[in-house]
Amino acid sequence: MQQMQQLKKILKQFVSQEFINNFYHLPKAILANIYYGFPAGGIKVIGVTGTDGKTTTANMIYQILKAAGKKVSMVSTINVEIAGKSYETGFHVTSPNPFAIQRFAKAAKDNGDQYLVLEVTSHSLDQYRFWGIKFEVGVITNVTHEHLDYHKTFENYFNTKLKLIHDAKVAVVNGRVREVKGIRGKALTFGLNKGDFNQREVKLKLKIPGDYNIENALAALTVAFVLNIKKEIAKKALEKFTGLKGRMEEIKNSKGIKIFIDFAHTPNGLKQALIALKSQKKGRIIALIGAEGFRDEGKRAMMGEVAQKMADIVIVTAVDPRGLIEIINAQISQGAKKAGAKENKNFFIINDRQKAIGFAINNLAKKGDTVGIFGKGHETSMNIDGKREIPWSDAEVVRWIISTS
Repeated sequence: MQQMQQLKKILKQFVSQEFINNFYHLPKAILANIYYGFPAGGIKVIGVTGTDGKTTTANMIYQILKAAGKKVSMVSTINVEIAGKSYETGFHVTSPNPFAIQRFAKAAKDNGDQYLVLEVTSHSLDQYRFWGIKFEVGVITNVTHEHLDYHKTFENYFNTKLKLIHDAKVAVVNGRVREVKGIRGKALTFGLNKGDFNQREVKLKLKIPGDYNIENALAALTVAFVLNIKKEIAKKALEKFTGLKGRMEEIKNSKGIKIFIDFAHTPNGLKQALIALKSQKKGRIIALIGAEGFRDEGKRAMMGEVAQKMADIVIVTAVDPRGLIEIINAQISQGAKKAGAKENKNFFIINDRQKAIGFAINNLAKKGDTVGIFGKGHETSMNIDGKREIPWSDAEVVRWIISTS
């Protein structure tokens, strides 16, 4: 009896939910490749991964290739551009399933596309969703704290990200990422101050704010170099880039305040977004933040601390709480209090996201202030109770609040 219990315990360690997911996705990916005839063959595929900046970098690369007159398709979290047509993704912060990936690849190949740009998450790498695709270029924008609910340790998360570049012909890596070993192809680096492509030498002048976006652009510029795109064409395309829906998206208004919607949902992403807002502010920074239920708990207090240190006022509210709103907000509050939060003075907890946004705009913000609404960005649904997704749009809510106040 005791031996049976030990055996069950051992099996439980190996047959985890992650193992089941991976085992499920691998044969699915193999079948998808067979069904669609391994369509990625003959196309130069560029994969982009990282904790933050994946979507923006993928779109920047896509725009550069289009500006260079190349036939190119792209799959990102926000948008899919395949064979000259645009599609709504419906993705909720993830990569598509293997059959969707291969279907998109086949459509691109049938169109005679030369390039395919893919945003690649750590979950998809771990679950073999991109099996069968050989990457011409693999890009790592950065690797910081995120998804430890799934990967368990930062080391596991880091090593999963590296899977993208180990077999790529060329690896393009942020110079701030610690030393990477085991790369079989050529490696190039980028960064603000150092790297093969750096801002001190390139001197990009972007329309979108933030040093993190300069890093994203430098990553895209490095890819352009690898693909033999003229530097002048690439640089011009980057400097014309006006940003993406839900990524530091400004909502214009007549209140005399600035309102930005951004997807920042990691400690590093939030920090970089707030640095960008502080660099152009006149008045106070009001930050509206939250965290997801049944996701990386370790980042919650970190988010609170980052926001409280960098913003003048912080509002904690719902971001897909999945029935855990009280627990999540209490954990965020711990980090905020560590950084000097004083409840109902410079720190507020409002569980209802619509009410929280209204409070920030109508009750707190004064002329010259900046309101940063973080965590949802482009997403069109929110999970409040853990049972269902309800329609949601930060941009629509903001515009409704402005129009009715």
